[in-house]
Amino acid sequence: MAEGRQAEARVELKFGAIQKVLVVDDSRLQRRILKASLKKWGFEVLEADSGDAAIEICADDPPDLVLSDWVMPGMSGLDFCRAFRALDNDQYSYFILLTSKSEKQEVARGLDAGADDFLIKPLGAEELRARISAGARILDMQRELSEKNRIIESALKNLRVAHDAIDKDLIQARKMQESLVPELTGEFGKSKISMLLKPCGHIGGDLVGMFSPGANRLGFYSIDVSGHGITSAMMTARLGGYLSSNHFERNVALQKDGDKFYALLPPEQVAEKLNSLLMSDTAVEEYFTMAYATIDLRNGLLQVVQAGHPHPLVLRRDGSTEFLGQGGLPIGLLADASFQKVETYLQPGDKLLLYSDGFTECSLADGSLLDEDGLRRMALDCAHGRSGSEFLDDMFWRLTQEMAPGGGMDDDVSAVFFEYN
Repeated sequence: MAEGRQAEARVELKFGAIQKVLVVDDSRLQRRILKASLKKWGFEVLEADSGDAAIEICADDPPDLVLSDWVMPGMSGLDFCRAFRALDNDQYSYFILLTSKSEKQEVARGLDAGADDFLIKPLGAEELRARISAGARILDMQRELSEKNRIIESALKNLRVAHDAIDKDLIQARKMQESLVPELTGEFGKSKISMLLKPCGHIGGDLVGMFSPGANRLGFYSIDVSGHGITSAMMTARLGGYLSSNHFERNVALQKDGDKFYALLPPEQVAEKLNSLLMSDTAVEEYFTMAYATIDLRNGLLQVVQAGHPHPLVLRRDGSTEFLGQGGLPIGLLADASFQKVETYLQPGDKLLLYSDGFTECSLADGSLLDEDGLRRMALDCAHGRSGSEFLDDMFWRLTQEMAPGGGMDDDVSAVFFEYN
């Protein structure tokens, strides 16, 4: 018993992964000689007198090492090596061919058949042990690598499960975010609003919306929350509640006017209220830019506040254009920030475009940005013969065509298009 344990210890110490050896030779004497040396070194030894018998053994109980004679009646060592490699074994086994052939051409044939090493007869015990040690080092590395690959594969499988769960949640989150903008178009008399919302991922940090508390009174906005992903999307959900089109009592842009009616607050007051709400919540680190506009549909009086958002673009009926606003601070950065409104009058046939910087800061194929001049050019081109959602869809399509090849969208893209008639 003690001797057996010592032998096992020697195998573990000297030969690592190689513990079980199969000797294949039609010569009983040769098998006995090899077996004696292998047993002395502490290996478990299996024997086979032919390739066919060896294949049966390997199919049931594959060894760590095979020592096979090349020249045997029936199945040669070369054919046996090919058949052995064709077996569906979970672990790799080292294969040494025993031969009197030393020509390079024969060695190449053996390597092609799947042999790992060669020993030239007659065998020397020291050389045999050295070759087995070399094979053991290779098997040790191979099995260590296989184990690491198994661990990596298991980790990747777990990651795929987690990714699928997150992906499913994000898809649901996108549906919920889309519900913040239930309708992308609205008609108010002869005037019309159309909206575009294209997140660069499952969910985004852009938000557009509109609300009308009564005839001839209309408010609409374009918002871009800092950052991307889940945190930004959660902020847009919060802002969607602050500017609700369904629950006027919760809408910070509206003020109760009598028992049943609501009035639009001036745009600069809306920006100040939103800024106060964000600054009072110490848990919120995000800020956002916003362009918020109100329009009196009776006379075309347009009032706009620009809080760090890109300049709203007016497309006049006569073909001229005008950017509105002075820039202003984003909302949620400074507690005492003040905001200014800009006033202008729209004439029938004039149009107003609010848009996020996903348009103007889009990287183009030549490495430049679209910027305001590019946006103006694109808007004028799309305005010919197009209106409403068709205009915005064409704007977005042209933007994707001018993007840097393979770049894709690296920011959310959104817009509000108002047509005054």
